[in-house]
Amino acid sequence: MASDTILQIALAGPLRTLFDYLPPKDCSHHPSLGCRFQIPFGRSSRTGILVAVKRQSNIATNRLKRALIQLDAIPLLDESDLRLLHWAAGYYQHPLGDVIFHALPGNLRKGRPLSIIKPNGLCLTATGKHVSHETLSRAPKQLALIQALSEVPGGVEKSILRERYGISPAVVRSLLEKEWIEPCQVQESPHTIETPADKITLNSEQQNAVDQVCQHLGQFKPFLLHGVTGSGKTEVYLRLLEAVVARHQQALVLVPEIGLTPQLLQRFRETMGSSVVVLHSALSDGERERVWQAVRQSEKPILVGTRSAVFTPMPNLGLIIVDEEHDLSYKQQEGFRYSARDLSLVRGQQYDCPVILGSATPSLESIRNADDGRYTQLSLSRRVANAQMPQLHLLDIRSVHLDGGLSPALIKQLGQTLASGEQALLFLNRRGYAPMLTCHACGWLTDCPRCDARMTHHRQQRLLWCHHCGHQRRVPDSCPDCGSPDLRPLGQGTERIEESLLHYFPNTPLARIDRDSTSRKGSLEKLLNQVKSGQFPLLLGTQMLAKGHHFPSVTLVAILDVDHGLFGADFRASERMAQLILQVAGRAGRAERPGKVLIQTRHPDHPLMQLLTSKGYEAFASEALEERRMATFPPYSHQVLLRAESTKASDPEAFLTQAIEIGRALPGANRVDFWGPVPAPMERRAGKTRAHLLIQSAQRQPLHLWLAEWIPEITQLPTSRRVRWSIDVDPQEML
Repeated sequence: MASDTILQIALAGPLRTLFDYLPPKDCSHHPSLGCRFQIPFGRSSRTGILVAVKRQSNIATNRLKRALIQLDAIPLLDESDLRLLHWAAGYYQHPLGDVIFHALPGNLRKGRPLSIIKPNGLCLTATGKHVSHETLSRAPKQLALIQALSEVPGGVEKSILRERYGISPAVVRSLLEKEWIEPCQVQESPHTIETPADKITLNSEQQNAVDQVCQHLGQFKPFLLHGVTGSGKTEVYLRLLEAVVARHQQALVLVPEIGLTPQLLQRFRETMGSSVVVLHSALSDGERERVWQAVRQSEKPILVGTRSAVFTPMPNLGLIIVDEEHDLSYKQQEGFRYSARDLSLVRGQQYDCPVILGSATPSLESIRNADDGRYTQLSLSRRVANAQMPQLHLLDIRSVHLDGGLSPALIKQLGQTLASGEQALLFLNRRGYAPMLTCHACGWLTDCPRCDARMTHHRQQRLLWCHHCGHQRRVPDSCPDCGSPDLRPLGQGTERIEESLLHYFPNTPLARIDRDSTSRKGSLEKLLNQVKSGQFPLLLGTQMLAKGHHFPSVTLVAILDVDHGLFGADFRASERMAQLILQVAGRAGRAERPGKVLIQTRHPDHPLMQLLTSKGYEAFASEALEERRMATFPPYSHQVLLRAESTKASDPEAFLTQAIEIGRALPGANRVDFWGPVPAPMERRAGKTRAHLLIQSAQRQPLHLWLAEWIPEITQLPTSRRVRWSIDVDPQEML
């Protein structure tokens, strides 16, 4: 290997520098980008990934160290994968190495070798192909296996043999011993897709959506699929997936959280069979790597995953679907702060494939893009099977005595619904028993010792729990300040609402669905199946019940507390409130029985609440967009948030002040505005003081050109070493 070959290696972590190394001594071939190398680093060694090969270094060749070993014979990431990751690192101003390693399964980040994937199927040997069926007349299961394999020359997956034909491991072992069958790797193909006998007939709007997207397979085109709740977006997705797989291509389906969409997954698997694999954080490292490899090697055509799945290598990518595109969980809020929705559009452009953004309540950014012609809008304006949209009613609870969070009018409506044999769903996005405890004698409150927040009372676990930093303590028997035993809960959480419902409807089975009640693996799916079968007439839950679920018997939905969204400090608060209300409301009246939605509020005359309930989301979004335009907030401007925190209270503001001074001296500073520094909305969190600096510009390109100059400068500030700071491009939360 020529001595002037320099490897440029990226490392995981906060390092914004790439490191130059000489090739390993035993390297006799040209190194490939996307391969991992073990390199000496300080007094130890680390795993890095090759991002460039060059002929010269700023460091003298005789001072360069050699890489120890090349860990991968073939690249883990190809040129197109690296192109997306380079773009993401540049746009979000995050260290390239950290971005690249974020895209790898955990085992590969740790430097472990690529796992050898065991054969996933079985096929006939040359001998097995000539076995007489009469030979197996007394072994029907063995005969069934031979017949199944004879119909598919390329082999059949073991999971299909088990699920469809009931073939047991003992039968397989017997034929392996006879050498009539052998393990093989089954390549996915269209014939493995199962089409249900009762295939749904699409209505005209659904068919139009499918036709329009199919016309653009093989080219980049973004679509906004705006379909009301219950309008059959899933069926549109399925037809498009069938079309893509028939073209021998792959499809990526992003969902907000796997736990919130079990019915969507079930529908996909019923129709697409073993073509579908799932990737999310609840999988073990080994499971994640197996799925990652199967997709990377084109063995599986359909990947359903949460936000990190957007980086999974898919060589034959032909379609990207982002379901519930408005959902906040597509934006990573720690470390590498990327938006999976926005990166889906970049990836679709790089791969020349359509991208579908689906939602019943699209984000204001997406609505504006559709209005401006950057997205093609596809509308599903009516529910399938002639189901009617539910009516929204405001329950004025001003001067009304609430019993455990429930108004008399709501209790009456619940009784009528249950008496008619229908289901009712109550929504409160606050788990626990109460947001806080107070001493009735002296006014003591359950403040978190590490945050500017109250500790939530979890009565069943007898805990005070800060939902911001995770700090916990046992509920005291008496007030720590005055010793009074008279401690009372303030406000309501799902546990307290459950208690009230059991008081009023003691003989009615109730299912509470929140993070606490579904912490055990499989408990959520079990509860949802019981709800769907009608075992629980009363449903109570948090946002886990808000979307992705089809409950045919639910005719009444009650939303207990959304007023905070009307007056939130974040300019996006009203948008989030409207989306949440309509997503929850969409659970009502999805079958032949009409639905009703009751919203308890102390502000029934608020203009946005009136607009949303009387004219719908489109009118609300139009008004909200006009407000954003007048205030020059996104999507009519572009923002970057610089956060800083430290255990010393004065350090964050000092760092941000110096960052402003540097920023104003750079070229292009006249095209950006600085807002701050200001204390974060929650100034103290997890024992650290936090401050923010918001940068805004009317145009994206000047902002990013300035940002690329600014970040290296503030990295060198002495005050930057006394704080923990982060850059958030296109921030979605100001917490």
